[in-house]
Amino acid sequence: MKQNKIKVKDFFISNELPFTLIAGPCAMESEEHSLMLADAIQNICTKLGINYVFKASFDKANRMSIKSGRGIGIDKSLPVFKKIKEKIGCAVLTDFHEREQFKHEVANVVDIIQTPAFLCRQTDLLVDAAKVGKPINIKKGQFMAPWDMVNLVNKVLEQGNDQIMLCDRGTSFGYNTLVSDATGLAIMAEQTGCPIVIDATHSIQKPGGLGNKSGGNRELAKIVARSGIAVGISAVFLEVHQDPDTAPSDGPNMVKLENLEEILKHLVGIDKVIKNY
Repeated sequence: MKQNKIKVKDFFISNELPFTLIAGPCAMESEEHSLMLADAIQNICTKLGINYVFKASFDKANRMSIKSGRGIGIDKSLPVFKKIKEKIGCAVLTDFHEREQFKHEVANVVDIIQTPAFLCRQTDLLVDAAKVGKPINIKKGQFMAPWDMVNLVNKVLEQGNDQIMLCDRGTSFGYNTLVSDATGLAIMAEQTGCPIVIDATHSIQKPGGLGNKSGGNRELAKIVARSGIAVGISAVFLEVHQDPDTAPSDGPNMVKLENLEEILKHLVGIDKVIKNY
């Protein structure tokens, strides 16, 4: 199937083009922290010739415990996303959990809208997301087969929006465990033509593995990212933090900022071989 291209700011995202990096903290912690990370990651990407999209969640609604950190909220995140776009110059992505949130100005400020994995089959959420008219990154549910994602793509296409990305964040394998199936990336690309994203940090998560929160092994994220790039996909999604062990959420599977450049160097090398550029 013909592979689609999605324009974000001044660049395109496609399975046939050099990969884009989508990266940032799990949850937005503060304006200062978000600007620091966005600037640091953008500098690394500029050095390596990688197109960059900053990601952060204003609210982590799907948490294991009522006491888990969730983010600063949609209202406080708005000026932060604006400043990142103005001062750093990169595109921004965030996730939406409820239909009402698409009416908030944040939906108009961000460059890419993301729908959460656990909500990927919610028809009304996808329909309203599509109507915003922005590119949509649909995260594949951990319970979904790759070939079933065609149905979700069609929900968005029927609203007149063909700016669709599909993101794999691992597949449930028994209790508290996910596996990453690289063949699923190829299947989704072939059957939909959509740009495919590998979420390397959530793919190595241990959902609920620490009792009242999720665990993971951040050292394995680079392995998942390499396998995804070797398939020939459009983007790598990495949650990054300067001190993951003190992060309010998903610390065990977040990549350390100090290790990011080395990880990306390897990914660029693999991508150049696969796509011959």
